[in-house]
Amino acid sequence: MTPDLISRFDVRGKIAVVTGGGGILPSIMGAALAERGSRVAFVDIDGAKARAAAEAVGSSGGETVSFACDVLDEDGLTRAYKELCETWGSPDILVNGAGGNAPGGTTRLEFLERRVGPETPGGDFFSLDLEAARSTFDLNFFGTFLPTRVFSRGMVDKGGGAVLNIASMGALTPLTQVGMYSAAKAAVANFTAWLAVHFARTGVRVNALAPGFLMTEQLRFLHVDQATGQPTPRAKKVIAHTPLGRYGNPDELLGGMLYLVSEASSFVTGIVLPIDGGFSSYSI
Repeated sequence: MTPDLISRFDVRGKIAVVTGGGGILPSIMGAALAERGSRVAFVDIDGAKARAAAEAVGSSGGETVSFACDVLDEDGLTRAYKELCETWGSPDILVNGAGGNAPGGTTRLEFLERRVGPETPGGDFFSLDLEAARSTFDLNFFGTFLPTRVFSRGMVDKGGGAVLNIASMGALTPLTQVGMYSAAKAAVANFTAWLAVHFARTGVRVNALAPGFLMTEQLRFLHVDQATGQPTPRAKKVIAHTPLGRYGNPDELLGGMLYLVSEASSFVTGIVLPIDGGFSSYSI
């Protein structure tokens, strides 16, 4: 008999934690889980944003809580975990949505030319700000590592759960200019595969999404000329390298998310799923 496939996607009654929960993409993912019956804890370093995300979902009937917590503060994460366990119990789902890029860790130049004459300050590998580079790596990698170490403990203890990390196109092939961000996301992808194997006998699955270029307000500011409304040169490159010929919408992540955190993917662990309009498949 064919199994009831729709029921395999059911996340009703699950307890989910979403880090970076006040951000654009994580808040959408948390809202989608809540709309499908999960109880969702929004975790964000900005408590007001986490609370706003939780209240927005709660106003539509979802069951939510929020925690003001830095994903790089293991003690703070542990306190949030204990409070969550006292309120609802240990989580079944963890979405590691916290991440970002520090401008000082980005190069202005795509290609460094051999220097002739006076050096132009800024913009290349040699002038990257070390603290910005470190903070980018720490936020994306250790901001995944530490919440996983805290919130997955209960999953292991009860013999089941799903961890969903957020990688990037830069994890698969490094993107120009954002070298530290790409390196950190590559570390997230590698860690996903490693932890999936480490947890394989516990009932806890670990996977990741690799979003392509999604048209959020932040990306619109970077990829659309604010004076003319036209795509920037980098935006034109993105579209030219995306076979579907467009940017993605943030809600186009939700199908992949729901698949990987539900029993629909019960035999799937250790993968990085691109949701990218074909960007990672295309080569000239």
